Amino acid sequence: MTTRDALRARGEALRDRMFRDGEAALANPGAGFGDLMAELVYGSLWSRHGLALQDRMACTLSALLAVQNWKQLRRHIGAALNCGLDARAIVEVLLQDGIYRGFAASETALEVAQEVFAERGITLPDEPRIDPLDLMMEKGREVQAALHAERKDAAHASPSNPITSAVYPLIVQYCYGEIWGRPGLDRRVRALCAVAAFAALDHEPLLRKFALSALNVGASRTEVVEAVIQIGPYCGFAFTLKGLSAISEEFAGRDGLTLETHA
Repeated sequence: MTTRDALRARGEALRDRMFRDGEAALANPGAGFGDLMAELVYGSLWSRHGLALQDRMACTLSALLAVQNWKQLRRHIGAALNCGLDARAIVEVLLQDGIYRGFAASETALEVAQEVFAERGITLPDEPRIDPLDLMMEKGREVQAALHAERKDAAHASPSNPITSAVYPLIVQYCYGEIWGRPGLDRRVRALCAVAAFAALDHEPLLRKFALSALNVGASRTEVVEAVIQIGPYCGFAFTLKGLSAISEEFAGRDGLTLETHA
């Protein structure tokens, strides 16, 4: 049986590994906070099976941008590099989250990332995006179909909705066709980051939608669940529990799917 001492030791070792080149996150020594976080966050949550460390980090970055916690985002960008997450992948997480939290938030997040990259001597070349608009629309429709399948034209995405149809073609073109089509981050991880962002933002309708869509692009049910669990320390476990309740209903309604759970 695992003891609190064992959890704390495991958590401290992982925290040291993640933040070896900078200030550790969730490690304030006051009132035993650092020890508690070592046990709960790093020894228990970050050490769970079911989601790879780099994927947990991508989901964490997505959640931190969603709640606009720039101090923690800066620390975790450094930790992401320490964990082997590519700088281009980090940029893609931050850019994609602009779809959900706003591109003003992406701009600030990218400034934070560029500061960390500069400290590490990392430079990313510009990669001009020159696809014509009609090709962007075609790619957007393809991404939509891969993600949402028969649900791609449902609810706000319906072409027959006279209100949302005023802007939705632009979303298909740029959000799906351009941003989701950028290199550096595959669709499975993008979908998990979207799940984490929607859980953090308490956006239940899109959380439900993307929880199922993530399965269509290679994520497992366990990975979707773990993406929601991962936001707990950064956005609140109340949001985690609400998100888990929503996706459990979606999974239960999809052909009687069951879920493997991991302690």
